[in-house]
Amino acid sequence: MADPRPRPLLALRGIGKSFLGVRVLADVDLDLGPGEVHAVVGENGAGKSTLMKIVSGGYPPDEGSVVFNNERRAFRGPRDAQRAGIGIIHQEFNLLPERTVAENVYLGHEPLRRGLVDRREMLDRTSQLLASVGAAALPADARVGRLGVAQQQIVEIAKALALDARLLIMDEPTAALADHEVALLYGLVRRLQQRGIGLLYVSHRLTEVFDLADRITVLKDGRRVTTVPTADTTPDELVRHMVGRELSSYYPDRAAPDDLGPVRLTVRDGGNRKLHGVRLELRAGEVLGVGGLQGSGRSALARALFGVAPFSTGHVTLDGRPVRLRSPRAALRAGIAYVTEDRKGEGIVARQSVLDNALLASRSMGRAWSRRAARSVRIRNLLAAVDVRAAGYDQEIRFLSGGNQQKVVLARWLALNPRIVLFDEPTRGIDVGAKSAIHALVRRLARAGAAVLMISSDLPELLGMSDRILVMREGRIAGELPAGATEEDVVALAVGTARETVA
Repeated sequence: MADPRPRPLLALRGIGKSFLGVRVLADVDLDLGPGEVHAVVGENGAGKSTLMKIVSGGYPPDEGSVVFNNERRAFRGPRDAQRAGIGIIHQEFNLLPERTVAENVYLGHEPLRRGLVDRREMLDRTSQLLASVGAAALPADARVGRLGVAQQQIVEIAKALALDARLLIMDEPTAALADHEVALLYGLVRRLQQRGIGLLYVSHRLTEVFDLADRITVLKDGRRVTTVPTADTTPDELVRHMVGRELSSYYPDRAAPDDLGPVRLTVRDGGNRKLHGVRLELRAGEVLGVGGLQGSGRSALARALFGVAPFSTGHVTLDGRPVRLRSPRAALRAGIAYVTEDRKGEGIVARQSVLDNALLASRSMGRAWSRRAARSVRIRNLLAAVDVRAAGYDQEIRFLSGGNQQKVVLARWLALNPRIVLFDEPTRGIDVGAKSAIHALVRRLARAGAAVLMISSDLPELLGMSDRILVMREGRIAGELPAGATEEDVVALAVGTARETVA
């Protein structure tokens, strides 16, 4: 009897890869059908990126075969893979901001007329491509640098389609997207499926993996652990395959009533251009969660407390004494630390070492750190305590995984023994194993007596980590929820279908 399944668009068999004698991939099999979304998941270091680079021509495999569109391939580079019909959408886009959408889409293969670029034809073709993925409203002649992240992602996809891509690799496609933009990406993925385009989808976000993927492959330590239809597995099972423990063990125990200390921070009627009438209390030993939709004022609250965009009205007290947090330096001197949501843009200096990044806050306080002292046992012990995994503390931080970069940022603030720590999306773009480590560190700070305010768009994280939850809407605190609240409780306050219960 003939096999009813269609021949795969992509078939990887026995893929192996080593770098400097270190085995990164070993005997990996994977296949992808036309119009299928196949998710690839695993912790950082599992081999996902290396496998994607082999498929897209970035690396040749040391062992095994790549069969694409019924032909065995040995790509000589990414352009070779592109010509064959394979596109990759990186987490960090490869676009020219000063050029138009059309110029980016057809860069290097512009339509010509009498030896010159036919700009009218290029604009028309780009408009047709944009319309085919449901983005007809995006002007083909718009400057890319003026577009939002979601629109730039559409431009990247249109670039691949302009080369007749039959397979698209999406690497953490929602990492930089706002909540409402994620819904747009979902629709885009569905349109690509309908056109018969196969998608390899790499993501740490299990929710979107289960929303979008037809099948899921788990990698661990460079090997394929399992490939399963999405309908036949659960998040708990995936996590067990990835990290060897249950999803429920993600979160450390919450604070007991006796663990909470005195009120450390109060805000009364705090306001600025984005915030209105904010009232809150934060206790020592507490993790106070802040939820709400994108643009609700969550990040504005953290930035006001850290003096980046300070309150212009209202009153703030710290340990019962009035304070004026007019600048980040004033906040630092008051004992407030801020772990920003934009880790790459604001949290680290990419081309500086792990050690130098860990010392940024201490140096900004004017503490006398000589080069010799900077390598002191104290700093090394802090980096070891948060389990930073690097080739050495002199290694540039840009070469570390997102989870390890975040640990370096945490070590930076631990060095100051902060009284208050503001976390904005502390685990965004971090794999499930590293998330668990960050959660443990957050709780450890609270148990050591710090007061923690934690903003998160990840509802399970918000619910699992928080001793109380404040929900924001339109720059105001819409209500307070106790530990044990449900996702429905948070969403109802966030969208305004629940009665406001201002603390």
